[in-house]
Amino acid sequence: MPAATLPELDTLHTVLAQGGEWLHVREHAVPHEGGAPLSLYEIALGNGAPEVPAVGFFGGVHGLERIGARVVIEYLRSLVMRLSWDDSLHRLLEQVRIVFMPVVNPGGMLRGTRANPAGVDLMRNAPLQARERVAPLVGGQRLWSGLPWYRGRADAAMEPESAALCELVERELLGRPFALALDCHSGFGMRDRLWFPYAHRRGPIPHLDALHALHRIFENSHGHHPYLVEPQSAQYLTHGDLWDHLYLRACAAGQGTFLPLTLEMGSWLWVRKNPRQLFSRAGIFNPLVAHREHRVLRRHFPLLDFLVRACASSHRWLPQGEAREAHRQAGLQRWWGGKPA
Repeated sequence: MPAATLPELDTLHTVLAQGGEWLHVREHAVPHEGGAPLSLYEIALGNGAPEVPAVGFFGGVHGLERIGARVVIEYLRSLVMRLSWDDSLHRLLEQVRIVFMPVVNPGGMLRGTRANPAGVDLMRNAPLQARERVAPLVGGQRLWSGLPWYRGRADAAMEPESAALCELVERELLGRPFALALDCHSGFGMRDRLWFPYAHRRGPIPHLDALHALHRIFENSHGHHPYLVEPQSAQYLTHGDLWDHLYLRACAAGQGTFLPLTLEMGSWLWVRKNPRQLFSRAGIFNPLVAHREHRVLRRHFPLLDFLVRACASSHRWLPQGEAREAHRQAGLQRWWGGKPA
């Protein structure tokens, strides 16, 4: 692939070179129309022992939402630059595994489309049917790849990008005593949101107690955070959600706790501040003014750093015994008014 084809991958290549022996890198080749395959990278650092908790950061699932990939790459870059001098970071990495897939959909990003080069929306691509009625089109459709939110054929295997993400999660995150994932997106409303499963049905997840405990320590330590934390089902339901699919696999295995989260950056706020962005497809999903992009990159660093530290210290805050039911009831009260949907 030519070095200057995709700026996000150019930046990532630089970070990987700077990380050197500290980083464990695997490269997948994914198809791209009319050219050589593109590289999809997974990067890991920290303690790889299976009994150690782990956290994963993902971006660029939708090719139009470049800011998500940039947030993940910039956080990776920050870690890499600290490795040469920060003893506290080295001690932290003895307690946690951190994995990255910063650009999940390089073909879609290169084409400037939400979907991958095959026209498939990767977040509608898992073999999972919603258990309740979904909104037309946006909930996932199999009518035509030329329409948005196309799921792919019912009899087809998962797209290579989706399969690579799932393989990484199953290898590096599932089966550990505790694991978190954060998938960075943009384009929903005027407020930053943190979504948790489910997307394929309403109602609480089995690990609501752990989720509520995580939310509580986040609010206690970041009292002025900008996020609205809610189940994705509070906004809409979908078929084929990758994170629901992986969460259900983790539950079926019955080993440890896996909590996948989605960061939805409120891109309408950027449009309000710069209405001319409405005339650019990229502008609807990304801050196009440099100082606003820098502000966004700074804005989410505390969240990513919190998730790493919370994961490494999960033995201190995960509820045990009677505290589990207390947290579950508090979660029901907070997000479902005391009763699950």
